[in-house]
Amino acid sequence: MTKIKFGTDGWRAIIAADYTIANLTRVAQATAAWLKANYGDHPTAMVGYDCRFHGPLFSRTTANVLASEGIKVYVSNGFSSTPMVSLSVVKCQVNAGVVITASHNPPEYSGFKIKGDFGGSALPDTIAKIEALIPEAPGDYPDRYEEFEENGMVEYHDMAAVYIDYLKSSFDLHLIRNSGLKLGYDAMYGAGQDVFRKVFPMATLLHADYNPSFMGTPPEPIEKNLKEFQALIRAEKIDIGLATDGDADRIGLMDENGDFVDSHHILLLLIHYLVKEKKLTGKVVVTFSVTPKVRKLCEYYGLEYTVTKIGFKYIAQIILEENVLVGGEESGGIAVKGHIPERDGIYIGLMVMEMMAKTGKKLTELILEIYDIVGSFSFQRRDLHLSGSSKQAIIAKLKLGRYDSFGDYMILSSEMLDGFKYHLPGEQWVMIRPSGTEPVLRIYAEGANRAAANAILDATLGTIQD
Repeated sequence: MTKIKFGTDGWRAIIAADYTIANLTRVAQATAAWLKANYGDHPTAMVGYDCRFHGPLFSRTTANVLASEGIKVYVSNGFSSTPMVSLSVVKCQVNAGVVITASHNPPEYSGFKIKGDFGGSALPDTIAKIEALIPEAPGDYPDRYEEFEENGMVEYHDMAAVYIDYLKSSFDLHLIRNSGLKLGYDAMYGAGQDVFRKVFPMATLLHADYNPSFMGTPPEPIEKNLKEFQALIRAEKIDIGLATDGDADRIGLMDENGDFVDSHHILLLLIHYLVKEKKLTGKVVVTFSVTPKVRKLCEYYGLEYTVTKIGFKYIAQIILEENVLVGGEESGGIAVKGHIPERDGIYIGLMVMEMMAKTGKKLTELILEIYDIVGSFSFQRRDLHLSGSSKQAIIAKLKLGRYDSFGDYMILSSEMLDGFKYHLPGEQWVMIRPSGTEPVLRIYAEGANRAAANAILDATLGTIQD
């Protein structure tokens, strides 16, 4: 059998290649073994699945293994987002959650995300322990699913209803609905589609139906994947456009001009809103690829600031231990005080909408307020698809410190917390990091404006591929 290697919060692989029923059974077995070792005689688990191919089958397989091992399983009665599963873990006080999802990966992938009893990404120590428990071969688990339904070991749970009730108690939805804001939502064929439709029936929706092919576009809410949504925003004169990924835990935004608002700007907006308007305080925790402008805003407001390795599990661990106001990643995963310690694209989107409704300001106007404090900037990213050998050759050069410049951009200093980050003149920077879930080298750059950021990317790509 193939060796199964976990990523930041579980396992992802290509369906029918490595993501097979046999391998899924092995991962479920390990999860069951960990639950029984840590939660006594009667452990419990929550299992949900997103809109990917064979989600119901993979969910059923997981639940059958867990129930066979004596674990009471609550399963979603339809597709569910990762935040819905995490919230239900907390509301039902179960010991762990499993989400059958590959998040933002291309349609040929599926995955197995593991959630802690606190309602967030399982902590690094937990992930490592479960990975170590994966057997070399799957056990024999006859399909007893109907039997488990009858004897109560498998029980259906309406995660969407729980989540919608939670949104109603967390936000002034009446204010947003009656603010005059024209709302748009690109579900990217993902698991947030039904919830947003029910909460804002008047919103303009895109890609809000079931299509596990995602029409060939990976369900990642970044600018290059949202061109159709961008055109819709402009044509329909929508005031704010929200996009979420396949399991609806990551966020992307469009302003009233149809211009993309990345997670760096969203993090800054949230800090500004929560401190200035809601009078909250706490530590800000961001991953290594987030703009240093966050540090500048934290200094302005007198907030403590921490940088972690990439992976929301590192942020979740600090949220559980300390008073955290905002935690977030460059990739669109953001959590805020008062919510579960989990990335949640819809929740964060509603917070920005509430911000606009309460202040009466457009998204562009709110961003200008941020720029008045930290200065304007643009962040751009490119993904370099390489063979394994080419990718490793570049990484080897980076580790050896072979570069002192990228084109005309001199390297002033470097950091290697998680990837390779190079500080350039004029408070600009570039970062190179291999993806943990795909055969991709990600290149990130920040410049004073879009043209400057793209020029840095061009120079970097030209240098490392030379």
